[in-house]
Amino acid sequence: MRTTKNFTAKRTLAAFALAALVATPLAACSSSDSAGSDSSSSSSQAAPKPVASIDSLQGETTAIKLDQGFVDALTSLKLTPGVVGTAKLEDGSLIFPITGGNVTVFKPGQVSPYVIGQIQHEGSGLSLTAGGTKVELTNFNVDPGVSRVYGDVTVNGKVAVTNAFLFQLDGRTLEPLKTDGGNAILTGTKVEISEDAAPLLNQTFKTDAVKPGLLVGIATITVNTQSK
Repeated sequence: MRTTKNFTAKRTLAAFALAALVATPLAACSSSDSAGSDSSSSSSQAAPKPVASIDSLQGETTAIKLDQGFVDALTSLKLTPGVVGTAKLEDGSLIFPITGGNVTVFKPGQVSPYVIGQIQHEGSGLSLTAGGTKVELTNFNVDPGVSRVYGDVTVNGKVAVTNAFLFQLDGRTLEPLKTDGGNAILTGTKVEISEDAAPLLNQTFKTDAVKPGLLVGIATITVNTQSK
């Protein structure tokens, strides 16, 4: 039977890890000074222990409120957005169920990156259609260590690339953490077209209008803190 103390501790752990997960792209930056200062002394030190760790993420969702500029860009290119698998498009937001993953958080400055893990969204994705061409971006995997989202790309049902760098995350506009029942909620991270995805989309749809850094929308990540 779960006690109130255990539930509170678990929620706090999940909330802290979630907050660090999409804090800023600086989580991926290294500290070259400390890394190369004294290799003999650092090797003799005990390995740092994480301050938070969630071994198995289960539910809820990652939702992206589409930016009007992105919607206008799709319209100008005559691209129609859609959803794949278990994803939903509701009230201008793309919603992808979280299907798994894990996260480990260390004290900032202790190791680099100080947040490692992944948030998986298997079996869902985004589609872009123009004429007889349909591109599907699916199976998103958020890597907090580098603030990137990877995924698979198919063109007209044929695999074009797997585990591609699709979106860059920018958490500098992140709002304070919120809780709702057993969920921890973070809103405000920018989702932008990556430097790899832009040329791929341009080539596929025969345009040069898709630029790296194009704002797709603002993400809201909701994680179930009660799951085992």
